[in-house]
Amino acid sequence: MLTKRIIPCLDVKDGQTVKGINFENLKHAGDPLELAKKYSQEGADELIFLDISATNERRKTIANLVEKVAKNVFIPFTVGGGITSLEDIAQILQAGADKISINSAAVKNPDLINDCQQYFGSQCIVVAVDAKKINNEYYVHINAGKKNTGIKLSYWVQEIENRGAGEILLTSMDFDGTQKGFDIEMNSLVSNLVKIPVIASGGAGPHEEHFRDLFKKTNVDAALAASIFHYETLPIGKLKKKLNFWNIKVR
Repeated sequence: MLTKRIIPCLDVKDGQTVKGINFENLKHAGDPLELAKKYSQEGADELIFLDISATNERRKTIANLVEKVAKNVFIPFTVGGGITSLEDIAQILQAGADKISINSAAVKNPDLINDCQQYFGSQCIVVAVDAKKINNEYYVHINAGKKNTGIKLSYWVQEIENRGAGEILLTSMDFDGTQKGFDIEMNSLVSNLVKIPVIASGGAGPHEEHFRDLFKKTNVDAALAASIFHYETLPIGKLKKKLNFWNIKVR
């Protein structure tokens, strides 16, 4: 059985780490470089760095911040936000990232996934998907969750896989920031539809049981969280120890 991964997420706006609820009411959560260092030392399996304002403000992810973070961590590191072209991807990878994440750009131009896979390899391409339940159906949203595309989640995740992406970063907008636990229904749906790794995001609270339930009840490969790690309400080491106690293999 493959080991499950625990991944802290650094949502960055204007150079600072922020966290909100349901994609709104963002609050400052710390310096991204210092948090990245801390997580690398505490045993996180990977890091994900998302410039959440990049797409809406039509600016590129800040490459020099990526370089600083990459130089201070020794675990795989994914970067996303405002990435729309092969040139953007090359710049981010050259700055030190191990993988890149695309979201809105992939929905607007699905061929970008194919091009990424061809030029850089599927192993470094993560497609992020933000989904919300509307009238009993999950729909894909873009532009930091502000625009409903009308695309059904079940269709889009299979399209992502068919086009050659290496992983899916799946965020439940309904559960994001609520700390009530992961969206088991949505994560189960997607992880049963695709064979590529799925990273579950949205809803993690300071309870090890939230992660236990996610890994026991779905086929996701990794769990992502932000505020519970930023504010140290659930240390990574403590979480991993409890998961091992429950016979859930973690790195």
